[in-house]
Amino acid sequence: MKTIVLVHGFWVTPRSWEHWIDRYQQAGYQVIAPAYPGFEVEVEALNADPTPIEEVTAPAIISHLEAVVGALDEPPIIIGHSAGGAFTQVLLDHGFGAAGVAINSAATEGVLVTPPSQIKSTFPVLKNPTNRHKAVGLTPEQWKYTFANTLTEEESLALYQRYHVPASGRILWNSVLANFQPGPQDIHVDYHNDNRAPLLFVSGSEDHLMPPSVQRSNAKHYKSSKTITEIKEYEGMAHLLPVQKGWEEVADHVLAWAVKHAGWPAATGA
Repeated sequence: MKTIVLVHGFWVTPRSWEHWIDRYQQAGYQVIAPAYPGFEVEVEALNADPTPIEEVTAPAIISHLEAVVGALDEPPIIIGHSAGGAFTQVLLDHGFGAAGVAINSAATEGVLVTPPSQIKSTFPVLKNPTNRHKAVGLTPEQWKYTFANTLTEEESLALYQRYHVPASGRILWNSVLANFQPGPQDIHVDYHNDNRAPLLFVSGSEDHLMPPSVQRSNAKHYKSSKTITEIKEYEGMAHLLPVQKGWEEVADHVLAWAVKHAGWPAATGA
């Protein structure tokens, strides 16, 4: 059975993939949605005690994901959302995966585009350098602007209560500082890597946290003529694309694209 690995982003946990897990399993795939180290507990537990979020590092996340993917019998399709999109890019650069999809992806090192809406979205963390040592949550109002700006107040609040956890101030601060420090940092990839698996960037047109301009810039950094790098934008979609209305169309499209470019046969499931 072919395997799909789903990588979550910040301010959420693997629970954010719950709909995709069921849909892909019904289609006949094995689906793995690994948590970051220490995030294996439920959302409610992480909100009650965010210590694992304070302690996690990007290298630890990457190492853990590589161990999960490396233990499989054959390379999987890797799909990441937000920060998970950046981790997906790193995994592909390191030789993992048959194909990858980065949805509303955080940027890898060297991508300097910073739209105003992104600055506003990350301000709760970056406004104070002491947050570098903390797990920083969002208020329901901040969540709506950052994750669910196309939804109603009621819809956004329901998603907040279902999925929200604090994010690592350490990793967010380090990602900002990476472009001002010499040498490769945590979220570095080789944009000239000729052996990287095919990669699709998916953007929501209304995303405030990682707007389409970030995805376009990130994609343009890839210089190898021997790899496939494509972009798909969905009109009207916000950052929390995996759970908002219309997610089924996105899930089906990215799977079809990834299966095709991974060279897999069609699944036999429903």
